[in-house]
Amino acid sequence: MHNVRVGSGALKSVVFGAAQPLALIAGTCALESREITLRTAETLATLCQRLQICLIYKGSFDKANRTSMKGARGLGLDEGLKVLAEVRDSFGLPVLTDVHETTQVPAVAEVVDVLQIPAFLARQTDLLLACGSAVAGQAGKAVNIKKGQFMAPADMGPAARKIASTGTEAIFLTERGTTFGYGDLVVDMRGLPLMTQTGFPVVFDITHSIMSPSGKGESSTGDRRFAAPLARAAVAVGVAGLFAETHPDPAMAISDKDTQLPLAELEDFLRPLIALDRLVKEQAMQTVSHAA
Repeated sequence: MHNVRVGSGALKSVVFGAAQPLALIAGTCALESREITLRTAETLATLCQRLQICLIYKGSFDKANRTSMKGARGLGLDEGLKVLAEVRDSFGLPVLTDVHETTQVPAVAEVVDVLQIPAFLARQTDLLLACGSAVAGQAGKAVNIKKGQFMAPADMGPAARKIASTGTEAIFLTERGTTFGYGDLVVDMRGLPLMTQTGFPVVFDITHSIMSPSGKGESSTGDRRFAAPLARAAVAVGVAGLFAETHPDPAMAISDKDTQLPLAELEDFLRPLIALDRLVKEQAMQTVSHAA
C-alpha cells in the first residue's frame, strides 16, 4: 500500500494512505455560483484548520447524469474551472472535479489537482487512460475513481491498473454504494478492505451512499439520517479519507438536496469521526508493531 499526495507548491498538501490521518474531500454537489462556492470553500478551510484535518475542495462543473432533462447541471466547463481556480488561489486548497468525456480532460487537468471519474463511467477505458496520461509526471496531481454502483470491489483493481499503465500511481478509489434492487443503494463494508488490497488508498463517499437513485421519479432522493452511522462504520473499518457533499442550505441546492450535509452542522459531524479514526489507526499500528 502506498500513499498518494495531492497538492504542490503553495497549496496545502493532502496525503491519502491507510496509516495516514483521515483526509476530507468536501464541497457542494454542483458548482452553483461563484458566491456559494467561495463561501462554502472559506467555511470549510477554516473548519478543517480548526479540526486539523486536510481538505480537498470538490465541486462539479457539470452534473451530466441527471435523471431528468430538466435537472440543473451547474456552471459548465469554462465558468466552473474559473471558480475552482479562484478557490485554489484564494484558500490554497487542492481542488477536485469530475470529467465525463476525454475531450474535457486537457482543460480540466490544467486547473484541478484531482480528476475524478464518475461512478457511471468507472469502466470507460479511454476516459481512464486520458486522465492517467494527464496527471502522469505532475507532482501533486491524482485521479480518483468512483466505484460504479454496478461493480464489485475487486473490479476496481483492473480499473486502477488501466490508469497505472500510463505511468501514474497517484490513484485513489472511492466507495459510494452498490445498486440494491430498484432505487436504492447498500454499502457492503467488506468492500473497503477488499478495495484496499488493490494497493491504492480507499475513500468512503458518505453522501452518495445514502441516496435513493431516481427515488422521486424525476430526481433522486436519499435519507440523511444514515450519513453518520455509515461514516462511523467506514472509519471503524479503516479508510484513508471521507468524501462528503455539503451546502449552506441543502434545501435550496440545485442537486442532491436530500443528501448534502448542512454546512453549519459539519463540525459536529466530523469531530467524532476524526477521534475514531485516530483510535483505529493507533490500534492498527500497535498490532503491526507487536506482530513484528
